Amino acid sequence: MILFLEIVLLVICLVIINSFIIYPVVVYLIGRNKSIEIKSKNFQPTISVLIAAYNEEKVISERIKNIASQNYDMSKVEVFVGSDASSDSTDKILLSLKEKYPWLKVYLSKKRLGKAGIINNLIKDVKGEILVFTDANTEFRKDALKNIIVDFADNNVGGVCGKLILIDSDKARTDSVEEVKYWKYETIIKRAEGMCGISLSANGGFFAIRKKLYRTIPTEKAVTDDLFISLSVVSQGCKFTYREDAIAYENTGKNLWSEYKRKVRFSATNFQTLVFFKSLLLNKNHFLSYAFFSHKVTRWFLPILLLLVLVLSLFLSYSNLIILCFFSIQLFFYLFALIGFIFSFIKVRIQIFSLPYFFVVSNIAVVVGFIKFIKRKHSVIWQSTER
Repeated sequence: MILFLEIVLLVICLVIINSFIIYPVVVYLIGRNKSIEIKSKNFQPTISVLIAAYNEEKVISERIKNIASQNYDMSKVEVFVGSDASSDSTDKILLSLKEKYPWLKVYLSKKRLGKAGIINNLIKDVKGEILVFTDANTEFRKDALKNIIVDFADNNVGGVCGKLILIDSDKARTDSVEEVKYWKYETIIKRAEGMCGISLSANGGFFAIRKKLYRTIPTEKAVTDDLFISLSVVSQGCKFTYREDAIAYENTGKNLWSEYKRKVRFSATNFQTLVFFKSLLLNKNHFLSYAFFSHKVTRWFLPILLLLVLVLSLFLSYSNLIILCFFSIQLFFYLFALIGFIFSFIKVRIQIFSLPYFFVVSNIAVVVGFIKFIKRKHSVIWQSTER
């Protein structure tokens, strides 16, 4: 029995190590030997930019002006903004901007539809060959549109993920938000996956797909829209790449609580998205299945795996000195997270404590999101996180 439990512990640890270390290395080594065939550097397809907005009066005007400043032929660009029954001045601002920019199309919903519902409605009227998805609080670098469409010159490419850079505008932050550091790590993996043509989860702030590959986002059951669209593209056998030079910026959450609520919402919809694409675990493209299991499924069930590791380590520590040391390391990690939690109340931010605390809070959010998914309490209606 002891031997069996030790094997189970070892397997779970290997699954976790694979997700965070082995898989990133494997996908990087495979990706560096692959390249996308660029047939024409002068490739300039028609583009439809889509934005779902809810109460974005603080940023929507600058967002449209930012798109207007792109060094792309704007005669080939149309921008659709759907206001999801905004209760502030968003609608008024959009109607005013529509008079100034002929390529701006405005859709004003009279009732809340959620981001997926808004996007599905906007799609009905778009004419561009390439769909670019972005958020109201995102800022494009001047050459962002020009660079994100380059890979589409290869007919095998169905989607392209842009590089989203998170900016922590609060340099004196003391509330343990470590999203920037985590995002830098995730960006490394996204870049490697993009080299392999299997970007599994484009960041919602900036990505593009071919219009013909768009599949209606489910609204009867809430899903993570950018993840759903990304997986629907790769599930159709198309490449989904990553452009290092297609850059956009967003600010991090104002505080850890706002980031926690955002992660809870996304976690609940991530599990629902998993249900829709569970067949990817047994895809004919075995490498895609490995990537899906390693980067997505394992991450979604990480809290359960970590709890099993802790419990098994505790039980087996009495008979195995190595496991006892391993269990002690885990205790120190969670102790540091607890100290980070305490420090957050007195506005002290020390990364050796704030990083474990952020990691634990993120995984608690996943658990809460999973419970919402099981109880079907997650909704397609969203409240944007203030950033």
